[in-house]
Amino acid sequence: MWILYCVHTNKGFSPLPSMESAGVLGTVLGCSAGLAVCGVVFAAYKLGLLYQLFHKAETKSPRHGGESVAEVLRAHGVKYVFTLVGGHISPILVACEKLGIRIVDTRHEATAVFAADAVARLSGTVGVAAVTAGPGLTNTVTAVKNAQMAESPLLLIGGAAGTLLQGRGALQDIDQMSLFKPLCKFCASIRTVREIVPTVREALAIAQSGTPGPVFIEFPIDTLYPYHVVSKEFAVKNPPKGLMGKIVSWYLNNHLMNLFAGAWETRDVSPLQVDIPQATDDQVQRCIELVSRAKKPVILLGSQATLPPTPVDDIRKALEDLGIPCFLGGMSRGMLGKDSPIHIRQNRRDALKEADLVLLAGTVCDFRLSYGRVLSRRSKIIAVNRDKTQLLKNSDMFWKPTIAIQGDAGSFLLRLSKGLKGHRCPEEWPQSLKAGDVTKENANRAKADERTEHHLNPLKVLHCVDELMAEDSIIVADGGDFVGSAAYIMKPRGPLRWLDPGAFGTLGVGGGFALGAKLCRPESEFTFILCSLPHSSRWLRW
Repeated sequence: MWILYCVHTNKGFSPLPSMESAGVLGTVLGCSAGLAVCGVVFAAYKLGLLYQLFHKAETKSPRHGGESVAEVLRAHGVKYVFTLVGGHISPILVACEKLGIRIVDTRHEATAVFAADAVARLSGTVGVAAVTAGPGLTNTVTAVKNAQMAESPLLLIGGAAGTLLQGRGALQDIDQMSLFKPLCKFCASIRTVREIVPTVREALAIAQSGTPGPVFIEFPIDTLYPYHVVSKEFAVKNPPKGLMGKIVSWYLNNHLMNLFAGAWETRDVSPLQVDIPQATDDQVQRCIELVSRAKKPVILLGSQATLPPTPVDDIRKALEDLGIPCFLGGMSRGMLGKDSPIHIRQNRRDALKEADLVLLAGTVCDFRLSYGRVLSRRSKIIAVNRDKTQLLKNSDMFWKPTIAIQGDAGSFLLRLSKGLKGHRCPEEWPQSLKAGDVTKENANRAKADERTEHHLNPLKVLHCVDELMAEDSIIVADGGDFVGSAAYIMKPRGPLRWLDPGAFGTLGVGGGFALGAKLCRPESEFTFILCSLPHSSRWLRW
């Protein structure tokens, strides 16, 4: 059937289109048809119709999403999951316990995250905490931020309202993703059961890669329970009649089928490769040349130096081979044992003014180093840090690195020691700094012996604790000024035997840290929790 078109031309009206106009019309119609097809395909993809053509839901299976989470955690060497039990996440806890992962229930969600943080620091694995939706998650915010600033690899598992109920006023339903995106390296919300295994694997790898930190996965409740339980919630008691009723019923049934489609197919649960930045050979060689020419070098070691993959005992040997005097901060306290001749504890500011070379191994020029103002402009400065922002913090104002390396501090120290094999720092330099140590510590001892009229002398308490402490003790430092004093007086007997909040300075970490530490090191005789309280100081034997 012919359709006549009136096409206006310079010569008047024609009952048939010109060839050019017909071509344009065909192109438009073709594009419209193509867009329509693409729209249909996209809708089918979003609804899971394409996936369901090849992967079916096993409606008779008693399995549930919590089992998938537990399998991945076990494959990654996770031994503990810290929690405050809630209905949203119960399947994960049940499945973990069946696979031999210990479930540790706490009295507050923040404590669960603090405990997971301690496990991450002491074990070299990812610490895991699981909490329920809404207020359960909001209770963890301070602890998660503390882990972020302390660079602890941590997986936070959170419950959530069902996939179809989010944003509709369900119990404990809030926008959890927006809350945790600023705090975590990676955030994901599970939408189908088949996504659980690859998402958890990716999250665990990201938590340990680059600069370690917390990651967050949200599990809607219908992704964790078995099909026969979830299907009851999808049943519509009084569906609308007619066409609308059929559409609603079809949509709900399709959503349920897509939720469980391919859920129990075999998937790889093994750990993904962790990406850790390393110094280049050229950077290491330049540092070797600088250190070999230095007469008064100093190393400032930060928490990053204790991170995997380099064993802390190997780092300790490398430092001893270099013979360079070291100031230890954060988790690196105890790296050189109790009485190492190259471990300098006092008069850091004076030493930095005199040093001709300073190596910042995972140490940041923030408030702890007066934003870099304590560094002498005459010194050569080598800075090594996994995080580029932390590596160059305040370098535009108060200090400037001679060599800045975005890489792992522990691995760098091993390569530096190997390249300087046979070379040692002039012995008179660490000896002179050690003599200053003795003078300052004698002065601190004299202050500790001063009597107070009403309260305990906190310096005396710290000296007494240090003298009574067993060799395998772990020191958990929780507080403000009291912790600062403890850092100068107490002497961890070995690597990874000191825990403090980190750069965030959070008060209240003690209980969770002690819990995690005791689980990681059950052979330790006791752990001390140091608390800073108004008008008094207390220590608790664990």
